[in-house]
Parts: sequence; structure tokens; C-alpha cells
Amino acid sequence: AGAHSSSTQQQHCTSKQDTAANQPASLTPLPPSPSQLLKAAKSGEVLDMEERFGSLALDVIGKAVFNYDFGSVESESPVVKAAIRTLGEVEHRALTPAPYWKIPGANEVIPRLVEFNKDMDLLNDVLYKLIDECLENRNPMELEALKAKDYSKVSDPSMLRFLIDLRGEEVDNTQMRDDLITLLIAGHETTAAVLTWLVYALTQHPECLKVVQEEIDEVVGDRYATVDDIKRMPEVQKVIAETLRMWPAPPLLIRCATEADQWPQGGTDIEGGVKLARANDLFISMYNMGRSPQLWKDPDVFDPQRWDRPFDNPDVKGWKGYDPSKRTGFNKETGELNGLWVANLEIATDHAMIPFGAGARKCVGDQFALLEAAVSVVMILRRFEFDLEMKPVYPDRLDPNNPDKSIGTVGMKAAATIHTAEGLFCKVRERFPGQTDMPPLQAPVQSKSLEERQAAAAEPTLV
Repeated sequence: AGAHSSSTQQQHCTSKQDTAANQPASLTPLPPSPSQLLKAAKSGEVLDMEERFGSLALDVIGKAVFNYDFGSVESESPVVKAAIRTLGEVEHRALTPAPYWKIPGANEVIPRLVEFNKDMDLLNDVLYKLIDECLENRNPMELEALKAKDYSKVSDPSMLRFLIDLRGEEVDNTQMRDDLITLLIAGHETTAAVLTWLVYALTQHPECLKVVQEEIDEVVGDRYATVDDIKRMPEVQKVIAETLRMWPAPPLLIRCATEADQWPQGGTDIEGGVKLARANDLFISMYNMGRSPQLWKDPDVFDPQRWDRPFDNPDVKGWKGYDPSKRTGFNKETGELNGLWVANLEIATDHAMIPFGAGARKCVGDQFALLEAAVSVVMILRRFEFDLEMKPVYPDRLDPNNPDKSIGTVGMKAAATIHTAEGLFCKVRERFPGQTDMPPLQAPVQSKSLEERQAAAAEPTLV
């Protein structure tokens, strides 16, 4: 609580390839496209939703950041496989005390290092090709439209195009490649982890699922969800916020003090607080903060409605508590919410919850990630429900006194994000059997004006 601003989040991703012996054996690695979910619902096939959400997040990042179709939602992609293995290697190195990969000759003889270098060569080739193509197709006439966010006049509205056009002649291919790799790392596994744990939580709390589905039906129905929709969907955002509190992505932030500082006493017994010397490394456990009884009432209970209730604790010195009226877009006169408030929870919670970091070096993709997760939730839960179909991974850890059974039921494996131990195996059900309408493969062209978009959002048309 009361934490100061800190450096940019370092987030990595990985993917499990092995199926545990105690899980269903007849599993096909199909990503979570609506058509495949519908197929699984009709056939009774069990899906690993953690793996599926990873493919979904990669495809979203590919189109939004690179204007590149990885195609992992519909089929296997060598680029996606390379990205998953490469980022898994990054995670492996972060947890390995001895940097054996620096030993001369190791990269030529150790199989995992040989594979890693081949994967990096493939990723570099693809990214450099995309950068070169974007440079060749640069259109100065579209720069003003990009700045004005008028994407109806832009042939390629990707983040890569935006970065290249804004940097102009100062584009450095190597630096650009590094930026794109960072975006791929930060934007993939974190969103996939949030969706995984959100679906797990809703399989355990059907009453929460019902509340979210009622809001989805009322606000969006069968059409595409827009930014304006998500801003006025507090129940969807509350479920995402509660998921991030209990299973943060990432669960740990590492920071370095750029100058000497004095932190408040907080909930410690250190009179006057903690002195920090310049260059001190700080390990901030967002998982522990989210589960702390000093900062939350009943912290192990999945309760999305807690975000409507204020909470404070005078025993935590220097903490102002949680004030729901400070959420972004909150109207004090009407009590209504209209904003992407989860992206700024560090303000309303006085830094007791920092899912995207805080301060000048806060995650630059906070609103993108929130919007991606929220739209995925809306589009999937409108049409499908999930039943957990797996034996408890660690039955001996099912604590009868702890309302959160996730550690025993699906297990946890902490790395850059919190994974399940072996996957999230679910059966898929249609909400409206035989009546599931699938949206087209591409979204309809957005209206140019805000008034036209609002008018279109009010029409309960089917797609």
C-alpha cells in the first residue's frame, strides 16, 4: 500500500504441451474460436481452455500490433510455435540460477539452446520482413488520420504502422524489432492468464456468471462489443478486477529505486516506515497483496461485488483505503460507471491493487489488455458456458477452511504469470442449444462519428 511509481513491467509467456496422466486423454489442440467451441459443445469434447486462450491472445496481438495473421485460432502456425517456445525459454532462464547458455559452445550442442536460436531466427525474419513492408508501404497522407484515431481512412491501423509513421526517418529496425518482441511478450500470456482464471472462477461461482451474462444480454446481445459498451459494463469489469486481485498477471513486479526514498509504515511494525537506498531492488508481490486480510475483507472469497463497497484499515499506516467513487468514469451524482476503470485501480485502491503497475512507467498496454479481455469475455459468455471436467490436481491441498479451492483443484505454477498446474479442462455448453449465432469472420466497419456509433449500439440487431 502506498507504493511509489516504478519501472516498466517485464512480462513473459509460455505454453504447456503435455497433458497430465489424470486428465482426459482424447484431447485435440484446438484453439477457442467460436466455431470450434460450438463443435466441442455439440460433440462433448473436452478442451484445455488455458491453451485455447493462449492461441486467442496471440492472434489478437498479431493483428493489432503487427497486422499479421498468426492463424493459431484456426490451425497450427510455425511462427506461433516459435513464439511460445522462445518465451518459454525466457521464463526458464528467469528461474535458472546458473546461466549455462553463456558457456562458450553451449548454444551449438545443448538441444534446447539450438532450438531456441532457430526459433529466434524465424521470429526475427518475420518481424524484420513486417517492418520492411511497413516502411515500403508508408503513406504520409494517412499520418494525420492515425494521430486523430480515424481508422476509417487508414489501410493498416496496426501499432507497428503507427510506430513507424510517428518515428519517420528515425526508424531503427533493430530497436523496432526489440519493441515488437516486448509487445508480443507483454501482450500475450497476461491476457490469456486472466481469461483462464476468470473462466475457472465462474465455473465455481455460477451466481456470478449469471450476473455477468444478464449484463451482456442487456448491453450487447448478439452484436459486436465496442469500447463504449465495455465502458458501461461494470459487472464484466468487476469480474475481471476480481480475477486480477486473486490471480494477478504477473504475480510479481521487480523494481529498482532510482533515488533514495522513505516508504510509509503500512501494515508492518517498522516505526516510521522503510528507508530505501538508491539502486535498491524491490520485489512487489501482487499475489500476496491481493490475498492480504489487511487490505481486503475475506480475501480468499471470489466476490466481484466487493468493488462496489469501500474498505479501509487504520492499522495499515499511511493507506487511504479503497474508495469505489474514485474509479475512472464514476458519476457521484448518479452512481453510474462509464469508463475502463480496472486499468486505473491503483488510484481507487491507493496502490493496494496495481494490476498494470503505476506511475510514469505503468504498462503502456493497460487499456488494450483490459479491452481485449473484456471483449473476449462478452463474445464467449454470450454464447457458451463451461463445466470443469478434471480431477483435482492436488486433492491433499483442498483446504476445507479456505473458500478458494483453486490450488487443490487445478493447481498453480507461478512464473511470469500464474498458470494452472496441468491445464484447465472444460466441457463446453451452448447457452441457447441449437440457436448459437456465430458472428462473421471480420467485424463490421465502424461508423465514423460517435453519434453514429452510439445509434448503432442501440439497435438490437443480430449478426
